[in-house]
Amino acid sequence: MSLRFTTAYAFDTSIRNLQLRQQEMSDAQERLTSGKRVLRASDDPAAAAHAERALAAIQRAEADQRALATSRSAMQFAESALGDAGELLQQVRARVVEAGNGAFSDSERAVLAEAIRGLRNDLLSVANRTDGAGRYLFGGQGSDSPPLVDGVGGVTYVAAAGELYTASGEATPLTVDGRAAWLQAPDPANPGGTLSVFDVLDRIATELATPGRDGPVIAQGVREGLGDIDAAAENLSRLRSRSGESLRRADDIEERLAQGKLDAQREKSRSEDLDMVEAISDFQARQSGYDAALKSYSIVQRMSLFDYLK
Repeated sequence: MSLRFTTAYAFDTSIRNLQLRQQEMSDAQERLTSGKRVLRASDDPAAAAHAERALAAIQRAEADQRALATSRSAMQFAESALGDAGELLQQVRARVVEAGNGAFSDSERAVLAEAIRGLRNDLLSVANRTDGAGRYLFGGQGSDSPPLVDGVGGVTYVAAAGELYTASGEATPLTVDGRAAWLQAPDPANPGGTLSVFDVLDRIATELATPGRDGPVIAQGVREGLGDIDAAAENLSRLRSRSGESLRRADDIEERLAQGKLDAQREKSRSEDLDMVEAISDFQARQSGYDAALKSYSIVQRMSLFDYLK
């Protein structure tokens, strides 16, 4: 049995070859233009899966970096606030030492008491400071309003005690426990007991404003007041050191996240990026194939009886 190849069959075959070569050249050109070897999962399923996993790792690293930046900013604000609080307590301490002068009159001590009350109010403002984005630095596990409230019975903590952390791979703090910072300093006169820095300042100011006290009573009050102030200042200093340690740890975490992101970017690049030298060579080969298909088509197009009879 013999096979007969008609002109129409040859023409259709040339058209199919021409279209195939054109598509191949177009694909090669698209890869060359994009710089990507894998544009669709069908191009290389295994490489596409590797690239997708690498992309997910990059996105996780970027999310963790954003959370870490928020934590670092909060701890910088907290460290600064605790530093300001320490300076305010030093000013209070200087006033209390001054009040111990036996030559001072009741009115002079009353002036010092008023100054201490002003510093106490400044300290409360520091304790209710925010991170600039509306989050209270000493808001514990989260608070939409100032965590420390001044009332008839003194300053109370109305937020949930504890600390708020980022929801990331390596949790870092966003807040400081305000109750521990301001209301739970170790009591030097009562082992195991705690002191509220605001109660301490209120008591000192009240004692200094009370007229008619004799020298020994004033001296005793000054000694006790200085001891309590030093205990509160030491407690704030300890928490400030913790904030500094959080900042140091944040630097270490940032380094690890940056390295992990870089590794994922390299893996993604290895999986889907194009070898430009190889791609240019492939494009040139596809172009040559397309040119050959065009020539073949032009020859077949002229292979008809009517053209032969001309």
